[in-house]
Amino acid sequence: MRKLATAVVAAGLFFGGMGVAVADSWRSAEDISTPGAHFEEVKYRWEPAGAKRGAFRFKGLLRDGSHNDGHNVYLEVRPHDYGWQRFKGVQKRTVPLEGTVHDGATRYTNSAEMRVCRDRGALRPNNCTPARLFKR
Repeated sequence: MRKLATAVVAAGLFFGGMGVAVADSWRSAEDISTPGAHFEEVKYRWEPAGAKRGAFRFKGLLRDGSHNDGHNVYLEVRPHDYGWQRFKGVQKRTVPLEGTVHDGATRYTNSAEMRVCRDRGALRPNNCTPARLFKR
C-alpha cells in the first residue's frame, strides 16, 4: 500500500510539473503586418505572477517592408487595456525584438494586445494593424 501511495504522489508531481512547464513555454502566433511594417516569427508567453511580475513576454523579427519610403516601424504592446508600450525598429532593416510588458496591477491578467505600425511622420497618420489579442 505504501508503494502505491508513493507512486501516486510521484505521478502527481510529475504531471503537475509538466503542466507548469507547458504553461510557461513559448507559443507561436501568426505574423502581424501592415503595408511597410511586419512583425514575423511571433512567439509569446506569460511569466509566472510570483516569479517575474506576471509579465507578457514576446519575441520576433520587426521588419521595415518599404526601404525607400523613409519611414520607421514600431511595435506597440499593452497588457489588458492598460497603456501602449512602444518598441522601435530600424529603418531599412529587420531587427530581432524581445520584450516584456507588465504593470503592477496586471500581475494576474489574462490578456494582452499587440499591433505593428509604420511611423509616417507628424503630418500624416501612422498606419497600424488592428490590435491582435493574446490570451493566457
